Amino acid sequence: MAKEEGKKSARKIAPKKGESLREWVKTAVISLAIIITFRGVVAQAYQIPSGSMEKTLLVGDFLYINKMLYGSEIDIGFGGHRFFYHRFPAFRQPKPGDVIVFRYPPNPSQDFIKRCVAVAGQTIEIKEKVLYVDGERRNEPYAQHDDPRVFPRELSARDNFGPYTVPDGHIFMMGDNRDNSLDSRFWGPLPLDNVKGKAMFLYWSWDGDKFRPRLNRLFHAVT
Repeated sequence: MAKEEGKKSARKIAPKKGESLREWVKTAVISLAIIITFRGVVAQAYQIPSGSMEKTLLVGDFLYINKMLYGSEIDIGFGGHRFFYHRFPAFRQPKPGDVIVFRYPPNPSQDFIKRCVAVAGQTIEIKEKVLYVDGERRNEPYAQHDDPRVFPRELSARDNFGPYTVPDGHIFMMGDNRDNSLDSRFWGPLPLDNVKGKAMFLYWSWDGDKFRPRLNRLFHAVT
């Protein structure tokens, strides 16, 4: 008699197959929502595909960006059409020296990463590859120039540019690899609405030429 009652109790406690499936789906949906929320609001991973930020960032570097610093975004769209957009309040605005991921203005579906060199109201000028902000030469230990040629402004904006005052609601972006970077010198100032987040640190780095990881770059802060 006792054994039969134990079997009946076990049958009552055991969940049905349908209930187990619903619980699994519920858990999966909640987990996915947490991942999407974290990726969209808190931080996001990026891979460096080009050498425009060398030697600060190398091709094959993988990094996280802080999306909350400048104001997290909820950006819902499909097929190039935006259905809903909201930006939360920022902790602070971008400032010169910040390495920032942003939507490329000529093609917002593509993300770029460059360094902010000037903000709204500041006047920049590039003379013989040297950057001046508000008339003062900027100290840039991260900037590199591999091409010994100096182009006149009539030929290219690369080495001689401005003076140019950054308009309200915009910042001026340049790659650290100054001789090989498509940046604000060529496509203009970046609207603040295009900013996605500030680069924080590298979590992985892969040397494709040598087919091995760059272990010395792991958890390297982006400055």
